Amino acid sequence: MRIGIFTDVYTPYLSGVVTSELMLKHALEKKGHEVYVVTANLETFHYTYDEKEKVLRVPGVPTGIYNSRLTSIYPIQAVNKIKSWKLDIIHSQTEFGIGTFARLLARQFNIPIVHTYHTMYEDYVHYITKGHFDRSSKKIAEYLTKFYCDKTITELIVPTKKTYDLFKEKYNVKRNIHIVPTGIEVERFYKENVNQKEVNALKKYCGLKKNDFVLLFLGRIAEEKNIPFLIHVMKKLIKNYPDIKMLIVGDGPDREAYQKLSEQSGCQDHIIFTGKVAWDDVPMYYHLADVFISASTTETQGLTIIEAMASGLPPLCMDDSAFRTMVFEDLNGKFFTTEKECEKIIVDLYKHPELVKNMSKQAVIQAEHCGTAQYAENILVVYQHALKNKKENMGILGKIIRKMKGE
Repeated sequence: MRIGIFTDVYTPYLSGVVTSELMLKHALEKKGHEVYVVTANLETFHYTYDEKEKVLRVPGVPTGIYNSRLTSIYPIQAVNKIKSWKLDIIHSQTEFGIGTFARLLARQFNIPIVHTYHTMYEDYVHYITKGHFDRSSKKIAEYLTKFYCDKTITELIVPTKKTYDLFKEKYNVKRNIHIVPTGIEVERFYKENVNQKEVNALKKYCGLKKNDFVLLFLGRIAEEKNIPFLIHVMKKLIKNYPDIKMLIVGDGPDREAYQKLSEQSGCQDHIIFTGKVAWDDVPMYYHLADVFISASTTETQGLTIIEAMASGLPPLCMDDSAFRTMVFEDLNGKFFTTEKECEKIIVDLYKHPELVKNMSKQAVIQAEHCGTAQYAENILVVYQHALKNKKENMGILGKIIRKMKGE
């Protein structure tokens, strides 16, 4: 099968969405499928095509939202190249820019289009509104989400029941929705596959001591991740437990603000901000820590949780349904809802390393169920549904195409 993945973000950008795209591409290729990627060019304002990796990058303009770019909805220079691929399936990973382009191409060449919904847009409107008109903006986000994820595609994929419920219960979408949890290459995070000498060198570089109890957050450093919650918890912890440290790995629009908050809270010697790290180095950072921690409630799945568990880190999570399919209380991780609960859990694990050890073993076992082979199989089932159920009618986007072509 010849598959085209269309996305606004791809490597070298680091995010959960990019991770899922890479895992899918690699897993499908291992099964003998040809996989092409169409994405925005984050580096230059030129078209580029990597023949070896089969990645076409389309120029766009910066959106002001992290490193993303907004491309033309119909970059004509890319059309002939994509047409030559003779795609069987288009798999959209975004609703806007490249996502709209994917929908136009699907209609133009009568290719079934599968879409994976990754982002709870109502939780991200603050990037655009800066706190103004939030209510109306969330209604617009809801409308656009329903339009792009219901009216313009052949099949819809969501990663969790939480996202499924959003469409069925809140948005009242009637179409079939496939719940396909994203798989990751769990093997690359296993302890035996990480160079321990490099880990020890990295620990020294980060200023961590042998007996430090290390909490790890890894991800985008932005408002929706609720990092101030973690800083407030650390402020209380270090008063009595100075060898508890927190490693915050990643970059984002609020990193400087949170570093300043950490300093104001007196945590500058206990919270280490690493900034952006290379994708290949990510597994080593997990192996610097004792537990993983996240206070986010905006995840559609939370791939870093799976990565952490594969690394043997019990995840400590804000109680959110996105995590409930992977994390089981007291078996492989813990849940909290308040700063006080979070603080109590951390102290308990700090004082009882045997609990951490037991949960660590169970975390690795659970992560084994989240590999890429099964993920690819589940996605291929959806592709077969799309091929079987594709519609010949042109719809709204078809009318736009006809106007573009002067018909």
